[in-house]
Amino acid sequence: MADNLLEIQNVSVNIGDKAILHDIQLNIKKGEIHVLMGPNGAGKSTLGYTLMGNPDYSVSSGRIVFDGNDITDESTDKRAKAGMFLSFQDPLEVPGISLESFIRSSQQQITGEHVKLFPFKKAMEESMDILNIAHGYAERDLNVGFSGGEKKKSEILQLLMLKPKLAILDETDSGLDVDAVRTVSRGIEEFQKKLNGSLLIITHSTKILESLHVDYTHVMVKGHIVHTGDGSLVKDINENGFEKYIPQEIKDAERKERLAAAAKAAMDAVKANAANGGL
Repeated sequence: MADNLLEIQNVSVNIGDKAILHDIQLNIKKGEIHVLMGPNGAGKSTLGYTLMGNPDYSVSSGRIVFDGNDITDESTDKRAKAGMFLSFQDPLEVPGISLESFIRSSQQQITGEHVKLFPFKKAMEESMDILNIAHGYAERDLNVGFSGGEKKKSEILQLLMLKPKLAILDETDSGLDVDAVRTVSRGIEEFQKKLNGSLLIITHSTKILESLHVDYTHVMVKGHIVHTGDGSLVKDINENGFEKYIPQEIKDAERKERLAAAAKAAMDAVKANAANGGL
């Protein structure tokens, strides 16, 4: 539909020969906040990497449409220039390039225009103040020697400065203390409020969502989106877990996998015992 910023149309994804995501359908409109939750290993981060065009993840079927354009086969840099942004669970350290230089260079790559230094520095310092980042960090190598919380704040600083249309935040709150979560949440709220930016927030926590109006919550299990609800679904999952949202066929498949693994382990033990003369 014309008012959708992102359309994930029946997308299935492989890593090598292994199918990871299955027939994913999800639409995000401009200004909406969507939350993606699920057990560990559900495929949540895989979806984020796929949307940003990580070459390790191949789309075996379906289409990804962003801002009216089919980007299924586009490279990561073209998706970024189109207005997509992905934060990482564990941001990389990049020696030799300062945080300021990285963000300014990224701005120039995205806009294709020269970024004037003094207006840039002023805007960056204002964004750093929102996130309680000391201005001296601008001159430090990107994430080098940063604590976990400082790295996550650095990611949100990039979000505020690069002004994407859609931000995919992958476990941005993981490893943060209560105060850092509040600070990061304030930065996310600023992005959403001032830029009317769309968000896909991948998280296990509810703290980062407390100051945000969540439009839709999606539950992912074993590479399937098994349930979608509104913001109240976050609270229900936090209190009661995912169990009631997992379809019976997925539970049955998991049980078969466990039984097959146990049978294989038993057979391997028998073979090893036989190879050792039955000792």
